[in-house]
Amino acid sequence: MEKIQHTNVQVRELKLHVAEIGSGPKVVLFFHGFPEIWYTWRHQMVAVANKGYRAIAFDHRGYGLSERPAEPEKATLLDLVDDAVALLDSLGIDKAFIVGKDFGALSAYRVGVLHPERVSAIITLGTPFIQPGPSIVQNHLLPEGFYISRWHEPGRAEADFGRFDVKTVIRNIYILFSRSEIPIAAADQEIMDLIDPATPLPPWFSEEDLSVYASLYEKSGFSFALQVPYRKLKVDRSLIDPKVSALSLLIVGEKDYSLKMPGVNNYIRTGAMKHLVPDLDVKFIEEGTHFMHEQFPEQVNQLIIAFLGKHGA
Repeated sequence: MEKIQHTNVQVRELKLHVAEIGSGPKVVLFFHGFPEIWYTWRHQMVAVANKGYRAIAFDHRGYGLSERPAEPEKATLLDLVDDAVALLDSLGIDKAFIVGKDFGALSAYRVGVLHPERVSAIITLGTPFIQPGPSIVQNHLLPEGFYISRWHEPGRAEADFGRFDVKTVIRNIYILFSRSEIPIAAADQEIMDLIDPATPLPPWFSEEDLSVYASLYEKSGFSFALQVPYRKLKVDRSLIDPKVSALSLLIVGEKDYSLKMPGVNNYIRTGAMKHLVPDLDVKFIEEGTHFMHEQFPEQVNQLIIAFLGKHGA
């Protein structure tokens, strides 16, 4: 871990914090989700670097040590796509393998749709590529207390999170998202109320890991993260007839709560996603949760490295 190098790179109008390890012409670019940061990919970065790849992970704009845009309310998921391409340009990289998780997976797919010439292949964790607009994933069928619906409401999550310090918010979300049930609050609850303060961290997530996350979010806060992705998911459903032509791998944790979202499990298992991603392979990790890459790093690393080796010539 100490071999990971950190720099600030000018990307469009902002400086983004970039973590990097390894060297050579074959590049793997990692996109994090929430409440994550570049550090979420620490195990995978070291693993692919040890196999001869140049591993790069960055804090998305407005996250961690990266600068926040002057008008955050105007930011969308497509800014992450543009940032990724501009980052490759700034580093002199023509093409990269793209690895994304959570909303980072949504942006990884969009890079594949909008900039296929920059993509060697795509690996995503947990999140399938879904047709923009009305789709088979029916989140509106979930109760009002569904966490995405709550966080979509301006000011509500800010007030909820504001009752606690940053470390406690990260702790609570990691515990909550590590469960196999969809986070849904009752009418008289907020999302943070779903966690008993006495609940321990998952065994694969240490207090040291928590402190790293907290130190980075103490710098950036949560306000931008609540804008992008949670308040811009519908705004960004604007791609016309999207197709991902790149070779793609989707790794799914069978205990990931997102599989229980209406329509998701069926969409993945029936092969319907191949209408949008024709060259798709899907692998399952039986006990994997939402954070399977931190929970079972060896298994995830093996799948990633095997895929890179097969398609990395």
